[in-house]
Amino acid sequence: MKIFKEEDHYGKKWLNMGDLSPAETSTAVKVPPADPTFEKISLGELSAVSAEPPEIWKKGGRLLSGMLGINIVLLGCGLVSSGAFTAVSVAEREVLSFLSVLMGLTSIWMVSYLLWTSKHKNNPKLKDSHAGPIWLRGGLVLFGVCSLVLDILKIGKSVTLIHCESPVKIAHPVIQVVFVVIQTYFLWVSCQDCAQIHMNLTRCGLMITLSTNLAIWMAAVTDESLHQTHELITGVNHTSNATTGVRAAGGGSHGCDCVTQLCKTFQNGYYYLYPFNIEYSLFASAMSYVMWKNVGRVTSEHHHHTQHKFKTRNLFVGLLCGIGVLVAGLGVFIIYKIEVDIEDSKSQAITMFYIFNITALSLMSIGSLAGTIIYRFDKRDMDNHKNPTRTLDVVLLLGAALGQYCISYFSIVAMIAMQPGEQLHTLILVNALLLIVQHTLQNTFIIEGLHRHPHTNNHHPAELQEKDLSPHVYINPAATDSHSNHSPSSNGKHEYELETKHNRTPTIFPENSKTDWRRKILKEISLFLLVSNIIFWIIPAFGARPQFDNGLELQFYGDNMWVVIVNIGLPFGIFYRMHSVASLVEVYIMT
Repeated sequence: MKIFKEEDHYGKKWLNMGDLSPAETSTAVKVPPADPTFEKISLGELSAVSAEPPEIWKKGGRLLSGMLGINIVLLGCGLVSSGAFTAVSVAEREVLSFLSVLMGLTSIWMVSYLLWTSKHKNNPKLKDSHAGPIWLRGGLVLFGVCSLVLDILKIGKSVTLIHCESPVKIAHPVIQVVFVVIQTYFLWVSCQDCAQIHMNLTRCGLMITLSTNLAIWMAAVTDESLHQTHELITGVNHTSNATTGVRAAGGGSHGCDCVTQLCKTFQNGYYYLYPFNIEYSLFASAMSYVMWKNVGRVTSEHHHHTQHKFKTRNLFVGLLCGIGVLVAGLGVFIIYKIEVDIEDSKSQAITMFYIFNITALSLMSIGSLAGTIIYRFDKRDMDNHKNPTRTLDVVLLLGAALGQYCISYFSIVAMIAMQPGEQLHTLILVNALLLIVQHTLQNTFIIEGLHRHPHTNNHHPAELQEKDLSPHVYINPAATDSHSNHSPSSNGKHEYELETKHNRTPTIFPENSKTDWRRKILKEISLFLLVSNIIFWIIPAFGARPQFDNGLELQFYGDNMWVVIVNIGLPFGIFYRMHSVASLVEVYIMT
């Protein structure tokens, strides 16, 4: 008779009783689990009896699609960068033609995917409940609408210059309008899919989608950076853009510049919408990557958790403090933008700006540190289940923070080398140090929160008794009799659920006053950081550049080097703030 030896279709191991002596057979049935004569299965062998469904090997498809995406991104980077310089014979129309072709191919693939999957049933095991939460999809729609307005303004500007402008500059925003509409709908309905049909083709299509969005992001960031650089060089050096070697951002090529007031209105209008277009591309890239990781994956229903709603009931302190920082920041930003161009009030505007930054960053650092300390006493289990969305969130948080780290460390070196003694030197130095501290503490707080199981109040007394799991699993069926009323032979088979620490159900603790106040404080901190990060996204995204206006780093590093440092690091810093908002929403809801 076979009891526990070979693997069957349930993933269990059955042993042949004929291989045991009578004494061993008696021992296997009657000896308690603590007896050392028991045969054990080590943790290293648990993968053979895991309850997870087997996954199809997918390294080949991922490698092929990954290489395709890398090549598209590098080609796009080369074209976009080359098109920014007048010394390179790559015209703007060639860059726009490349982007238009990419958007056209991606749109065709997305429509094809929607047609493939429209007739398939909604299987919960083929959905990743962690991917594409409602607030992320809502943000995508908001930024998508703003991107559509931007494209309409671009079309209006190009139409006013139709007598000298290339037709590509009219066709490109029209194609982008179609692309944004199709992609927004595609990601809204499909972002949680774990595709099981045409998997290699789907991986390639998703990687092209990801690469297209990154290429659009690079083009938008380059255009915005050239716009800021043009204003800087014109204001500081009083030279024309023709001497800098870069094209005027947004201006026509070959002397086709705006001359009418309507054209200038269109041009100035869409520069204020560039931050939304940039964030839209990054949101779409992140969601496409998660879909790419989920291709061929079959999730376990055991890992799905109930959807939580974003509620701010009974929360006042964090929300009020966050709104206070937001309102104060908006006031400082408006005053700064008005007075920084006036020579007599420029110094006061910059000083006010840095004082606000230092105050707000100090409060955010204290809040992040307090939340991290509270997490050290949190009894919730760590969630170590496979979660591509959470993994991507952590990587993006750490990677995007490098942009601000880079700018801050260069500022610190410049201020120390210039022997700070004046007020402005000290403010810049303290601000740079606080940016590093705040990013580090906030990342720690967010990552701690993302790796915790969500709190739940829907539990029963029976769920409060968790079994103590041993590092070994015993094969004796009688070993579980003292803990269960079910007979091993009740269903005709000796089946045992083997749990590991990785797959076990999270420990659920009864609510008490201590748990309540910890949760409340964590929610208050999350809400405060969430609102505060919004203002730190708005200020640089809409044109505040104290790194250029204070003039000290420019004097130390020179125009060319410092402009490159800021234009590379600042877009990542802007994205960090918006991504932190999305992550803090997740932390808030899970707390």
